[in-house]
Amino acid sequence: MLDARAAAKTLHAYRPPLAGRQGLRLDFNESTVGCSPHVLARLRSLDAELLAKYPERESVEAQVATFIGLDPSQVLLTNGVDEAIHLLCSTFLDSGDEALIVVPTFAMYEIFAAAEGANVIQVPAGRDFAFPLKDVLGRIRERTRFVAVANPNNPTGSAVARDRLVQIAKAAPNAAVLVDEAYFEFHGETVIDQIGYVPNLFVTRTFSKAYGLAGLRCGILAGPAEQMCTVRRIASPYNVNAVALAILPEVLSDHDHVEQYAAEVRRNRDLLQHELGNLGLHHWPSHANFILVRIGEAHAKFVEALRTRGILVRDRDSDPGCAGCVRLTVGSDHHTQALLAALHEVVEQLDLRGEVKA
Repeated sequence: MLDARAAAKTLHAYRPPLAGRQGLRLDFNESTVGCSPHVLARLRSLDAELLAKYPERESVEAQVATFIGLDPSQVLLTNGVDEAIHLLCSTFLDSGDEALIVVPTFAMYEIFAAAEGANVIQVPAGRDFAFPLKDVLGRIRERTRFVAVANPNNPTGSAVARDRLVQIAKAAPNAAVLVDEAYFEFHGETVIDQIGYVPNLFVTRTFSKAYGLAGLRCGILAGPAEQMCTVRRIASPYNVNAVALAILPEVLSDHDHVEQYAAEVRRNRDLLQHELGNLGLHHWPSHANFILVRIGEAHAKFVEALRTRGILVRDRDSDPGCAGCVRLTVGSDHHTQALLAALHEVVEQLDLRGEVKA
C-alpha cells in the first residue's frame, strides 16, 4: 500500500484564511494600491502567443540581477519566496539535520525544513521580540544545516542589525543561512551586498509586497554563484510563469511607483503607531508594512468588529509569544484613515482603551 513519508504525514499544514476576503484587506501585508499603472498597461498588452509558449527566465533574471547589483550567476527567480525557501531546504537538508529559526516567524521555514526530515530547532525571541543572538549562536552545531531569519520579521516587525546576521552566517559555516528580506522596501537595510563574500549567505526578496504583485508569485533568491549552481539543478526551468516574466522589465523600470508607495507606508506606519499609543493599545515598533498589536482576550472580537466595518486584519494569537495579538497592515493615506476611524469605534465598542498591558 502506498504510504507517504513520515515527515510529510506529521507536517502542520499552513492554511491561511484566504476565503471570503471582502473589504479593505489589511490582513496579509499586501499592497493596498496594487501595481503601477504602467505595469497594468503591460499586462493588458499581452497576447495569446506569449501564453502558448513555455516561459524563458534567463534574460529577465539577468535584468533583475543588474537591478539588485549582483551577477546573474548569483540570482534565481522563483515562484514567490516560498519556492526559494523550499529550494534551499531541498538542496541542503537531509533527514536528521537541524534547521534553526527564531519564533515567532514566517511559518514556511519550519514547514519546508520539516518536510525534508530535518529537526527544527525553535529559539524563542527575547523580551519585546528582541532578537536572541546569544541563544542562536549557542544552538549552532555540526548538524545545523539551515538557519532562516526574516528581516524585518513577520509577524513582529522587528529587525536585526546586518552585522549580527553576518556573524550568524560565519558562526554556522555548514549551514545555508537565509536572510528573508520580503519587507526590504519598508526597512531599507540589507545584507545583499555580502552575497559572494560570505560563502553560505542567501537573501530572498519578493515582488508580492511593495510591488503589489502577490497574485503573480514572483520572488528572488540570491546566493554565492557556486551554491546557486547546485540550487538550479533542483529548480524547474519553468518555475516562473510567462506573465510575471513579461512584466518584470516594466516593473523594474517604474521603480518610482514602489518608492513612492513605500514612503507613504512608512509615513502612515509612524502615524498609526502614534495613534495606537493614544488609544492605549500596546504595540511593537515595526520596520515593515504592518504593526503587531496586543489586544488581549478580546482579540477575536476585535478582528470581527473590524470585519463588520469592512476592514480585514490578521489574528496572530496562535503564534509563539503572541497571545492576544492582532496584526494590522499599513497602506496608503486613504486606507490608513479608514483604519484609524474604525479603530476608534472598535476600541470604544469593546472598551479597550488603556486596558491592554505588555
